[in-house]
Amino acid sequence: MTVLYNDTCPICAREVAAYRRMTRSDPSIAYRGLSEGEMERFGLSRRQAARRFHVLKDGELHDGIPAFALVWARIPKLAWLARAVRLPVIGALARGLYDHVAAPALFALHRRRVRLGKAIPRG
Repeated sequence: MTVLYNDTCPICAREVAAYRRMTRSDPSIAYRGLSEGEMERFGLSRRQAARRFHVLKDGELHDGIPAFALVWARIPKLAWLARAVRLPVIGALARGLYDHVAAPALFALHRRRVRLGKAIPRG
């Protein structure tokens, strides 16, 4: 499983650093940040990778809340959260909040950092 995330986003990087710490004993999880410049290898442009959280698992690319759930399910302290967002009502609410609030807001901040020269350019 490979976690693909925007490591130029301070919020995203901090969250994924916590996941990395919690999964350090699991060699089957790899982490690839946008700044590493290999997103095309995973079928993503830099812009797509910056826009949403992605996980590549068994050759299938997942994004948004389903991608988070794949990571959370591998972390004992967060497995309950993975189960919760897989429930119909909670999942729909979580996807709506991520898709329409969190992801767009974080991407807008990313675009601003790019304009100010504080992040890698959009691709």
